[in-house]
Amino acid sequence: AEAPRAHMEDSLLSFEKLDRASPDLWPEQLPGVAEFAASFKSPISSSPPKWMAQLENDDQEMLKELGSLTTANLMEKVRGLQNLAYQLGLDECELTLGWALNSLSQKVGDGRGLILTPC
Repeated sequence: AEAPRAHMEDSLLSFEKLDRASPDLWPEQLPGVAEFAASFKSPISSSPPKWMAQLENDDQEMLKELGSLTTANLMEKVRGLQNLAYQLGLDECELTLGWALNSLSQKVGDGRGLILTPC
């Protein structure tokens, strides 16, 4: 039973060399990804990529810090940013509501009995 199986596996082997450099056979899935990936193959001592030169020092430090985090730590950082964005949205909502109520109370509060105050 083993001999026919080994013969079948040998018949499935291919010694063809595939040239993955061909853009016709292997088109780039996402434009720009190959150039971006190639920028990381060069040593760090070379000049930084073009997009890095446009960043301020604080932004570059933040990128280095985020790049050094583990996956779990990075996810925790993202969760913290999501929570902060949500809280800022709630705060903005309260301020907008307060502003609207204050404007309304000034228009309505002319002695006719209805006076609204901000929350």
